[in-house]
Parts: sequence; C-alpha cells; structure tokens
Amino acid sequence: MQVAPGEVVGLVGPSGSGKSTLLKCLGAIIEPTSGRMQLGSEVIYDDAWKVHDLRALRRDRIGFVFQAPYLIPFLNVLDNVALLPMLAGLPNAQARARALELLTALDVQHRAQAQPSQLSGGEQQRVSIARALANRPPVILADEPTAPLDSERALGVVRILNRMAQQAQTAIIVVTHDEKIIPTFKRIYHIRDGQTHEEAGQGISVE
Repeated sequence: MQVAPGEVVGLVGPSGSGKSTLLKCLGAIIEPTSGRMQLGSEVIYDDAWKVHDLRALRRDRIGFVFQAPYLIPFLNVLDNVALLPMLAGLPNAQARARALELLTALDVQHRAQAQPSQLSGGEQQRVSIARALANRPPVILADEPTAPLDSERALGVVRILNRMAQQAQTAIIVVTHDEKIIPTFKRIYHIRDGQTHEEAGQGISVE
C-alpha cells in the first residue's frame, strides 16, 4: 500500500479479512509479523520497530478516528481537542487556540464549551476528527468512521475528511463497510486472503 499526502483511500474487505488488524499495525498499536512500513522518508518498521518511542509516534504523527468518538466525558469539547497538543508540550493557550481553529474549520466551534454528552452523533464525530488533526499528523487512520451515521451525516464526514486531507496535506486511510461512502473513493484497497489489491474507485464527488 502507498498513500500520498492529501489523499483519502478506502480499505475494504469481508469481516475477518484483517482490515482492523492492518490498521492497528499501521498505527503502531500492534507489531506486524513481518514487512516494512515507511512514514515519509523514515522507515518505522522493517521486520522490527525502528522507532524507539512508539507512544510519541502515535501521539505526534498518527491521527486516529474510530467508529465511536471516544471523547473524554469530563472534558469540554475544546479541551478534548487541545489535550493531545498539550501532552506533546504545546503551551495550553496555544493548544486551545489550535483546537478552536480546527473546531471552526469543522463548524462545531459553537459547541466548544459543551460536554460530549450534549453533542449529537454527527457533532461528536466532527470533534473526534478535529482531535485527530490536532497535532498536524502526516497520516490519519479512520476505522469505520461513518458506521453509526445516517446517509447525509456519513457523506458529511467524507466531505470533511477530503477537505482536511487537502488543506493539511494529510494521508487518510478509511476502513469501511459503508456502501454509502465507498463510491466516493478514487482509490480502494481490497483485502483478500491476506493480500491487499489496489483498484480504481469511482471517485464520486460529494462536494
């Protein structure tokens, strides 16, 4: 697999084919059994991890968007997004300014002081995308990000991912079973029998 900056690609396959496992390997959550992974010009895995601090790699260079938003319930929306930059050492005021900038780009800035429980499902997912972008990672891994959403909100999430990929030049890999969004990908990787196979997608515009 190869994904370019600014590109959003789909990763599809039957249940149990290894989509989520592959995503966890790419996200340095579990160790591959073999192979090679490169992030930009840096080799991060080549039959063994080449990066000493995997936690810092995940925090600073990989964004995650999941099926469930996993927002911290006792933090407001602004602090949910600002937390990662704070942990990475950015001063609190700058981290919150960065968070508000992202929330504004995703049109949820008016919910900045709300608790996660006060948000709709679509708003929670937008906040989770803002959080994934907070440290300006070169890659975002999204695992079934539209599964709990209806068609309109699912396509809205796809629009956001495409826009943010272009604006931040972030490479985004989306694992999905969602038939509503598969036609929007220009490139798709299918997993079959443990192998990935690249196919051209329809690339239907959702702008």
